Amino acid sequence: MSEKVTKPELYLFLQTELEGYRKMMGEAIDSIMASEVTKYPVFVIHKQEVELGIPIIDKEKVQGNWSVNVSTLEEFVSKQIIHESKVRDFKATYKSPDSFICIFSLSTLGAQFIFLPRKV
Repeated sequence: MSEKVTKPELYLFLQTELEGYRKMMGEAIDSIMASEVTKYPVFVIHKQEVELGIPIIDKEKVQGNWSVNVSTLEEFVSKQIIHESKVRDFKATYKSPDSFICIFSLSTLGAQFIFLPRKV
């Protein structure tokens, strides 16, 4: 991808790139919600090592370009990625995990939240 990528282009690119991961992420959401770990699961997608969340997909072990960790809003706050004063805004923006996967994308384009539909 070029460095001059618009948000819609990034969204479509990630939707395609993560297609093979969608089922596993959906199953992780279901497990998290059933065990009441959090109401706000967040998937961290990355190509480099990160110390955020619990690894669930290693790009070296699957046919894909991304590793995926599962985290929570609470961890983002405790690690000061989301400031406590912004939690209300985050919750207002957060889309239902029954229908969407919340992704925190770490790439050369920076870090950003994206919500992908669980089913296409």
